[in-house]
Amino acid sequence: MNIMLFHSTYGLRPAVRAAADRLRAAGHEVWTPDLFEGRTFETVEEGMAFNDGIGKDELLRRAVLAAAPYSDRGLVYAGFSLGASVAQTLALGDEKARGLLLLHGTSDIAASASVDELPVQLHVAEPDAFETDDWLSSWYLQMRRAGADVEIYRYAGAGHLYTDPDLPDYDAEAAEATWKVALGFLDSL
Repeated sequence: MNIMLFHSTYGLRPAVRAAADRLRAAGHEVWTPDLFEGRTFETVEEGMAFNDGIGKDELLRRAVLAAAPYSDRGLVYAGFSLGASVAQTLALGDEKARGLLLLHGTSDIAASASVDELPVQLHVAEPDAFETDDWLSSWYLQMRRAGADVEIYRYAGAGHLYTDPDLPDYDAEAAEATWKVALGFLDSL
C-alpha cells in the first residue's frame, strides 16, 4: 500500500517516524509530510496555538500539495489526532483513495461527502475528551451515510495519543493492539 501519514498537533515527532518505519517494515510505502515545516511542540496547547496561527485552509493546502504527487497511486490516508482529521478530509475528497486509517482523531464530514465503500478504521481511547461518545456515534452514522465501510476500535483507560511512547498518554498494550489490527487492515486493502 501507498500510505500518506499525517502527524498530530505536536508536529513530526520521532513517534510518527517510528510508525512510518513500522509500516515500511510491513511492506508499505509511506510518506510523512511535515505540515508544520520543522516545528514540533512539547504540549498540545502549544501545537494547537501554532496550528490556529496557520489556519485550517493553509494546513489543508499543505496536505493536498504533499499528497498530490502520489494520489494517482491510490493512497491510504492515515494520521494521528489532528493528522487523522487532515487524512479524513483528503480521503473523502480523493476518488482514488484506497482506505483511511484514523489514529486518535476524526473530523467533521461535509453533508455532500460521498465515497464508494471506502474502508475506514478508527482507533481511539475510551474515554477520550477529544472524541466523545456522542461525537463518535454521530461521526459513525455520517461516515456510513457517506458510503464508508467503518470499523471503530476503542481502548479503555488509554490516553488520547496512546501510541506515542514519548508522551504521558502512552499505553504500550493499547499501542501494540492498535498496530496489530491496523496492519491487518492495511493488508486487507
